[in-house]
Amino acid sequence: MIGRAAPGSAAPMTTQPLPPTQDEARAELADLADRIARADTAYHGDDAPEISDAEYDALVRRNRAIEAAFPDLVRTDSPSLRVGSAPSGHLAKVAHARPMLSLNNAFADEDVAEFVASIRRFLRLSDDEAVALTAEPKIDGLSCSLRYEDRRLVRALTRGDGAVGEDVTANVATIADIPQTLPAAAPDVFEVRGEVYMAKQDFAGLNARLLAEAVDPARARQFANPRNAAAGSLRQKDAAVTASRPLKFLAHGWGEVGALPADSQAGVVQALKDWGLPIADAFQRCEGAAQALAVYRAIEAARADLPYDIDGVVYKLDRLDWQERLGFVGRAPRWAIAHKFPAERAQTTLKAIDIQVGRTGALTPVARLEPVTVGGVVVTNATLHNADEIERLGVRPQDRVVVQRAGDVIPQIVENLTRDETREPWAFPTTCPECGSLAERGEGEVVVRCTGGLVCPAQRVERLIHFVSRHAYDIAGLGLVRVEDFFRDGLIASPADIFRLHTHRDALVQRERMSELVVDKLLAAIDARRSIGLDRFLFALGIRHVGEVTARDLARRYGTIEAFLEMIERALVVRAETVPAIGENDRKFVLRRGRALVAAVETAGIGPEVADALLAFFAEEHNRAVVDDLLREVTPTPVEHKAVASELTGKTVVFTGKLETLSRDEAKAQADALGARVSGSVSKKTDLVVVGADAGSKRAKAEELGIRVIDEAAWADIVSAATT
Repeated sequence: MIGRAAPGSAAPMTTQPLPPTQDEARAELADLADRIARADTAYHGDDAPEISDAEYDALVRRNRAIEAAFPDLVRTDSPSLRVGSAPSGHLAKVAHARPMLSLNNAFADEDVAEFVASIRRFLRLSDDEAVALTAEPKIDGLSCSLRYEDRRLVRALTRGDGAVGEDVTANVATIADIPQTLPAAAPDVFEVRGEVYMAKQDFAGLNARLLAEAVDPARARQFANPRNAAAGSLRQKDAAVTASRPLKFLAHGWGEVGALPADSQAGVVQALKDWGLPIADAFQRCEGAAQALAVYRAIEAARADLPYDIDGVVYKLDRLDWQERLGFVGRAPRWAIAHKFPAERAQTTLKAIDIQVGRTGALTPVARLEPVTVGGVVVTNATLHNADEIERLGVRPQDRVVVQRAGDVIPQIVENLTRDETREPWAFPTTCPECGSLAERGEGEVVVRCTGGLVCPAQRVERLIHFVSRHAYDIAGLGLVRVEDFFRDGLIASPADIFRLHTHRDALVQRERMSELVVDKLLAAIDARRSIGLDRFLFALGIRHVGEVTARDLARRYGTIEAFLEMIERALVVRAETVPAIGENDRKFVLRRGRALVAAVETAGIGPEVADALLAFFAEEHNRAVVDDLLREVTPTPVEHKAVASELTGKTVVFTGKLETLSRDEAKAQADALGARVSGSVSKKTDLVVVGADAGSKRAKAEELGIRVIDEAAWADIVSAATT
């Protein structure tokens, strides 16, 4: 109905196990943020979706599940805090009078029941109070806002990033079922919001026409799906091109209005219909969740026969005064939800199990399948997650399996139909398939890792991708695809090689899609990053367990790269002196050695596991060689931390529960500015616990330990007192 659902959508957890450690969780959240950002840009900005809606929803759910399990790791660029993507391209950018936000998701009947129950709880309604809803198909098109002033259409905007959209007024004027004027009954100002789409039959006709008109049929442009065709057609430079495309529009809501023609959702939608705006035929008012679910079943059954693509049903609370009281949470309204259709399944044969090696050396098994169509997409691969998942499913090559397009980045196997057949079990490898190094599974971990580090080709390219990622060196124009291409062609093999790319300028200009202008812009962007903060430099190295927060703490503690490396030299001596003697590899020794390493690193917040990983990285000669080579090309700059003196300076603060007036990231930033350190868990070392709504075990533990506990309002008073 309004494009993809909000990244913060509530949903059941996936079947994939949660990361066992904070380091694993932090790395996966970074990967998910990048993947979802790329998908948002492709979908909202470029109108060229790279993944299906089911795969996108799976990424979002995975991100949500990890954030729920590790709330202190929620990133500043978390998909939970973002809608759509920044508008780009040739069209003028215009701010929306009211943000165009998105919807939370429901995936089961129980989620819909909980949606209604949450409305009752929030509004404190009695059990016998009727909660009427509206239900309508969720159209898979391009969201658009039509602004009428004095009842004349004066502007049309795409959603863009929710705050700023693209001006498509001239193009919208060519869509026949969008009225240019509203009748006298309409108010002076009224923004109609809805979906521009292309009907299935019209989509097929457009592709056929483009093929027939092409000089070279082999190079004819063909749209991948109706949504892609509608978005590309609406965002044309030339309105005449839009006029030649069979676009349609369905209204489903409103933005800024001078007045509303009714006091209910159904009443306003009826008014829109009376004013000449097209409304979905299946739109209905429902007396409660049971009737809404019946509408869902009817629409789902008729899905294949509808003239347009849909991926679910949208429910909205009918009473507008209740909508106003409920308001919004994050980037979505509390009074509406999108009930998505379930992922489709199919049977196929497992041909082989391959191993992929990630940036941190994690060995991930991937199933190679006999091609099978699932939900309109041909699937040839599926994730198997880890060795435990293979054992749980009992899968082996030649097994007959059930595949579902949901639950992870790529489709997953949900059932093994032939596990009872007599066949040797598949053995997880003990060496890395990329470099032959030993592959080990750490104590308490579910992941098997290659021990080759930077000598492993798979880890090298992934670490290069991490090196240029958003929160590391963030080099404009040097994304995942170019890094992979440059690595494959021998142009870069280490981070320092990136800063020597200027020696390959002539070769770069000869590459496809790399004109002199593009190459010079890329080289300028690289040169601009020769000086960068020490914290980003350390994070960019991709050291296990050293995420953004740890890199920041190290940079603040030592200030300069010289001081940091001096600490490393001293700490490596301590590490070498604490090797286990025969029979000494017991818990007491591990604790003693851990304390020694922590003391050597001497940085608040860094424990034995992180200290050991940091020193293990610099203990490897090839890693030191990479860092030394890089330092010949770049200069890390000191990181200054200016904190306001306050009652919290030097104290440890924990935030728990749902914060209503500010995001978790904003709260952490405030604590940081007051000289406090934020922790994700409550211990005897905790000085203050700030509780939001639904605070649970952390609050109880704080009270048990006698730690000071305050609410969000009291926290705001502390911040205000320190900063005024």
